Amino acid sequence: MSNLYLGIDTSNYTTSLAIVDQMGNIIEDKRKALFVESGKKGLRQQEALFQHIKNLPDLLEEMSTDLTLIKAIGASTRPRTIEGSYMPVFLAGENTGRIISKSLQVPFKRFSHQEGHIGCCLLGNKEEEPFLSLHLSGGTTEVVYTRNEEENLLTQTIGGTLDISMGQLIDRIGVYLGMDFPCGVELDRIARNGEKIVKKLQYRTRDGWINLSGYENLFKKLLGDGKFRKEDVVYTMFMHLGDIIGELIREGLKDYPVKKIYVAGGVSANSVIRKSLENGINEKEVVFPENTLSTDNGVGVAYLAACKKGWEE
Repeated sequence: MSNLYLGIDTSNYTTSLAIVDQMGNIIEDKRKALFVESGKKGLRQQEALFQHIKNLPDLLEEMSTDLTLIKAIGASTRPRTIEGSYMPVFLAGENTGRIISKSLQVPFKRFSHQEGHIGCCLLGNKEEEPFLSLHLSGGTTEVVYTRNEEENLLTQTIGGTLDISMGQLIDRIGVYLGMDFPCGVELDRIARNGEKIVKKLQYRTRDGWINLSGYENLFKKLLGDGKFRKEDVVYTMFMHLGDIIGELIREGLKDYPVKKIYVAGGVSANSVIRKSLENGINEKEVVFPENTLSTDNGVGVAYLAACKKGWEE
């Protein structure tokens, strides 16, 4: 059998384990969503960390692969590859990976959660030229200039949101509507029956950055007025988020005229946003991973463990 690689990701809302081979073929992909009580807008770090510690052994037991075939282990150990980037939840995956690597006597490699999402876009793809990555998730909305170097991905954040992320906006609207957190999947389902009601929404980017908190107030007002169907308001929100993403990409292309844009993270799974970007931006190709690989998972980190060196502690 081929050499195999284990990836572990313990983000704020999903415990993930995955195994891939050296070509990026997915052998196993195990995940368990963290439990959030109805009406709550998220979890505190200590609550999420505790759930990860409980979930990891269960997911390992579900795996049928002979772990002695594992040649390296990768884990997301921080949100982004920048100094000071830290969240306690990633300690669960890092410590589990270190224990398994010591037991198997194989290398342990550290990556960021953001790199894991980018890795899902590159799965089995020998991208050699620099590209733009969009990381659109519950806590992050960033445009990242990325170089796929031999040893590691080299990333530089060049734009995004300055206050709340797109994922936070989406979840806050969902909770306002009485949905359980996280709300993206349910809102996407509702939006498929909606129509656009606000033809033009004012927004302004400054050097590739934008504030979104004002749109939270706007869409809550549209929902609270009772003049519009909720599916129309939600569809309109997603359409405008697609427009804003397009504008962020165009801003990034001014200084970084790459050929491809990869869009990753849970928000990128939204069907309305995908459709709004499917024809590309400024004649540049916009590439999404498979829908199942847009949300948090361990596959991207496993793939990076197969082909990259990883970062020191």
